[in-house]
Amino acid sequence: MGNTRSSGGLSAAQQAAKFLGVSALAGAVMAGLALPAVGALGLAAKGTVEEFDGIPANLKTPPLSQRTTILDAKGGEIAKVYSRDRAIVKLNDISSYMRQAIVAIEDARFYEHGAVDLKGVLRAVNSNAQDGGVSQGASTLTQQYVKNVFVEEAGDDKEKVAQATRQSIGRKIKELKYAIKVEKELGKKRILENYLNITFFGQQAYGIEAASQRYFSKSAKDLKLEQAALLAGLVQSPSRYDPINAPQSAKARRDTVLRRMAEVKDITPAQAAAAQKKPLGLKVSMPRSGCITAVKGAGFFCDYVRETLLNDPAFGKTAEARAKRWTQGGLTIRTTLDPQAQESVQKSIKKHVYQSDPVATAVTLVEPGTGKVLGMGQSRPYGFGENETQINLSADKSMGGSNYGFQVGSTFKPITAAAAIEQGKKPYQRYSSPYKMKYPSPVTTCKGTWSNDEGATVENENEKEVGPYGMKEATAKSVNTYFVQLISDIGVCPVTQMADKMGAKRADGQEHNQVPSVTLGSEGFSPLTMANAYATFANRGVYCSPVFIESITGPGGKKLKVPQSKCSRAMSEKTADTINTLLRGVVEDGTGKQAGLQSRPSAGKTGTTDERRAAWFVGYTPNMAGAVWVGGPGTTGVKMENITIGGVPHDKVYGADTPGPIWKDAMSGALDGKQAPNFVNVQIKDPNQRKPHDGKKPGDHRPGRDKGNDKGNDKGDNGGQDNPWPDISLPPDLVGGGNGNGGNGNGNGGWNFPR
Repeated sequence: MGNTRSSGGLSAAQQAAKFLGVSALAGAVMAGLALPAVGALGLAAKGTVEEFDGIPANLKTPPLSQRTTILDAKGGEIAKVYSRDRAIVKLNDISSYMRQAIVAIEDARFYEHGAVDLKGVLRAVNSNAQDGGVSQGASTLTQQYVKNVFVEEAGDDKEKVAQATRQSIGRKIKELKYAIKVEKELGKKRILENYLNITFFGQQAYGIEAASQRYFSKSAKDLKLEQAALLAGLVQSPSRYDPINAPQSAKARRDTVLRRMAEVKDITPAQAAAAQKKPLGLKVSMPRSGCITAVKGAGFFCDYVRETLLNDPAFGKTAEARAKRWTQGGLTIRTTLDPQAQESVQKSIKKHVYQSDPVATAVTLVEPGTGKVLGMGQSRPYGFGENETQINLSADKSMGGSNYGFQVGSTFKPITAAAAIEQGKKPYQRYSSPYKMKYPSPVTTCKGTWSNDEGATVENENEKEVGPYGMKEATAKSVNTYFVQLISDIGVCPVTQMADKMGAKRADGQEHNQVPSVTLGSEGFSPLTMANAYATFANRGVYCSPVFIESITGPGGKKLKVPQSKCSRAMSEKTADTINTLLRGVVEDGTGKQAGLQSRPSAGKTGTTDERRAAWFVGYTPNMAGAVWVGGPGTTGVKMENITIGGVPHDKVYGADTPGPIWKDAMSGALDGKQAPNFVNVQIKDPNQRKPHDGKKPGDHRPGRDKGNDKGNDKGDNGGQDNPWPDISLPPDLVGGGNGNGGNGNGNGGWNFPR
């Protein structure tokens, strides 16, 4: 019978031995196994055995969270992002000093004992029994590794982390059983490798490689003796021994590690003494994580990649699964970002719009036919400071953009034109297009009809814009009343359906309003949406959904499936070619003349909204499309009159004079050195349009006036003659009548078109 205390109970050592015997009977391989201070804490042996046996034998090791590296299309690094800064390395890529130091200070008998160090346990049992608590631990490196696995699995859940680190007998029992299994399956070298990769070293550094980079800006394989000793000392208490914030405590702890290394004969006393005399020698690299660190202004592109992984079912069936994948990291993501295009975007933005301006700009470039997003930038950088933002002004609300997007103004008109041509309207379709008019009523919609019950009116930009106009001229001049008459003629539904086919979805995710004013760009869209919609024209009528990711390689080199662009025909080739011809006219001699590219064919459209709170230019070549928005980044916007942008004063901001030059410079740089293919041109000629008589002003050639002025003896035209332009839609208040008086050479009556 073993010795007893004076009180009659078993000693702490005897109680530990009793636990060992009972556990062995349970069939576990328990050589060297014991619980610290079992007797002191009063744990019943029978309960311990039952709890021990109830623990699953296999430790499910979660993948270690690591850095994710985001690359551009050429392989250049955009940014590193991580929940925990970690880079996993092999044991052979870790300095031998580091391996020796961590074993010496944390578990000097690591290579001699099993999962549990009996000598260490008995030492801790006696100490804790005397103290009446758990003042000294006896965890081996293997047990510490198991505990860190639980902490890693807990992630950022504070309650789970507390459970994984709580000083309790239950946790120790669980830890011990798993430690036995780990010792059998992994062996000492693998355990040490895993331990050094999982352990927290402070300053957001997880694992030895991240710690080595953080404190010394070097790889773990290059650590010197004194540096390895410093890092090994951090493990016990990263905050207490933080060399950045507590250098004296850190040095004292480092010197303790060096003495311990000498005691276990890893180094000589002379080596330890020499290393103790050296300064800490820090060369700190501060943590740089997240899209805020992205190069070339690609912070918002980077953030869109993050949103893609968090939202696309391709990366997990549930939001929780996708978030876990992103948090665990270890991914290498090659994106579609073209470094040349991105650099050109940023250069153009900085030239034309200052960060401190009262308005902002956002620019997005895409590739027709593939949906690849080539560049994305804005004048308000990614960040938290003054004139910085985390809102991606180029994206929809669901992907980190503004709540409603931005009204697109006249850049929506080509969508109406495409819908009309698809409905059978000719590209020379003419309408009276007065300076000002009431919205026609009623107008068919997808849900019935719309009526102008309030007598709403629409007018053109200036009083000189008076029809009749054909589609080409109306597009070049951006005539509001023309496009209101056009959408009223064909109905709203074909237009909003065409918008959907072209990917022109509202930024807030809501359905299109079924009202004629949509043709004037009354709804909010994002620059990415508009660039991609116009890429449909460039791609001769085939829409391709936008993509940001080329490929993803996971931990261990495993390839992950990534979303592919989905392409579908939105309109016929002939319709797209016709729109391209119309929009070439805009940049050649229309409102977008300032944006036209000199070295290659281009097409596009300007847009300005009510009170000039947003201005746009959206344009393209056959191999690249881009959208530029300028406006107030807040919900109320900024009235862009008497304003200075990028150092240039403006009485009024137009789509042509600010967004246009931004687009021109961004596209020119992005396309430099690339092929310059041509559009397929379409002849747009009105077979019913009369040619002006020689010597006459075009404004004088009107029905009821032409012949009457030619020769005094000729009979004037009959004012009631058939309309020579039968395809012109004429409101009743513009139709005249009466007979021409011939002999005096004056043809009177006819249609009362204002000059």
